[in-house]
Amino acid sequence: MQDLTQQQWTEQLAGDSDAVIVDVRTPLEIEQGYIPEALHINIQDAGSFMQQAGELDKSKSYYIYCRSGGRSKQACMILNSIGFSKTYNLLGGFEQWQGDKTF
Repeated sequence: MQDLTQQQWTEQLAGDSDAVIVDVRTPLEIEQGYIPEALHINIQDAGSFMQQAGELDKSKSYYIYCRSGGRSKQACMILNSIGFSKTYNLLGGFEQWQGDKTF
């Protein structure tokens, strides 16, 4: 797992042909806005999160975000523990992104 600032996350994501964006927020939070084309996997629904995570391609790069960066960091650690090697946490999360629509 690697923590990335918004600028680092955006730049690295743009140059990564294996990139997958994952939003780990709740459905209610997603209703308030989201990054287009992101997969929505609610980390607060542990069973569903683990099931969906197990279906992901471990060879891809996962750019993960939540509201403020805490849950996405947790999601990165979980994915790393089950064999994912390329996970990237958006520091500051979606709250930070909302102020700068660079995605």
